[in-house]
Amino acid sequence: MVAAPVINITKVETSKLTRTSLENLPFGRFFTDHMLEADYENGEWKNVEIKPYQPLLLEPSTAALHYGQAIFEGIKAYKYEDGTAAIFRPMDNYKRFNISAERMQMPAVPEEIFMEGMRMLIELDKNWIPSLPEHSLYIRPFMFSTDAVIGVKPSESYKFIILLSPTGPYYAAPMKIYVEEKYTRAAPGGVGFSKNAGNYGASMLATSIAKKAGYDQVLWTDAFEHKYLQEVGTMNVFFIIGNKAITPSLEDGTILAGVTRDSAIVILREMGLEVIEQKFSIDELIEAHVAGQLREVFGTGTAATISMIKELRYKEYDMLFDTDSWKVAPELKKRLNAIRDGQARDTHGWMMAI
Repeated sequence: MVAAPVINITKVETSKLTRTSLENLPFGRFFTDHMLEADYENGEWKNVEIKPYQPLLLEPSTAALHYGQAIFEGIKAYKYEDGTAAIFRPMDNYKRFNISAERMQMPAVPEEIFMEGMRMLIELDKNWIPSLPEHSLYIRPFMFSTDAVIGVKPSESYKFIILLSPTGPYYAAPMKIYVEEKYTRAAPGGVGFSKNAGNYGASMLATSIAKKAGYDQVLWTDAFEHKYLQEVGTMNVFFIIGNKAITPSLEDGTILAGVTRDSAIVILREMGLEVIEQKFSIDELIEAHVAGQLREVFGTGTAATISMIKELRYKEYDMLFDTDSWKVAPELKKRLNAIRDGQARDTHGWMMAI
């Protein structure tokens, strides 16, 4: 049995928190005092430490900068009214992280480094967790290849890091979405199901074009026919048709298995809706809209939890929605937030105490 790595801790002398307000912070702009860092060398993880947040010193030939071996996760921790705190479904993110690592030919990160390291890091920086409504601590574990070699092959060395970022309310107004027909996010056999950096870099052109046309994001379609719906921006998508919630299937490996997506499926069923995971085409969506059966469309993700869509445009056809009259998405968000904030009993075992 291999002994668990020792996680050494070096604390800052003076916390940045003394000059940082935790109210209404923008997403991903501020970081806590400490970070976790570990190295993978010669087939083993070593140098596991929690230390003051600081820049990295990298060779210009660092493999990740040239060949894109980089993956990450997004997790959130919440502070309760009694001062205690908990993380929302971190084990699910841990498992997905290593699924991404396998697809990208990277080593698995041991649970004792990922989970225990995360817990220790948050415990050290727990005062950074905002206690205001709609506030949370965003957790960003990531890994990238570090071989200082130019050559297309899996790296032999890697660096794993966890950063913490307090964030304020994510007031996402209802979105206007353009159905993308030219550019492709993912194809069967590709890396669409993994949370790798390249997926996000490749999405930026289509998103930029949509924004110039007055839209907030794109609804991705399949690579072959540009007919079957996949994700909306960087979120999973749900369609409320009658008393059914339809979301694209994960079977083709083109869609990220979102933790919020899975949580939404569970709660939607508790709300009495039938949830169907299947291939779903833009033609079927328009047919439901014409028939007056398409009630709501929304995205699910870590940042905003639930993002309502007020307009969908496909070619010359517009689907407009009165989001103020919606019932399902607001109730879903309310229930999810209540569990994460400790206002409702966690009957699913989703919250991990710090």
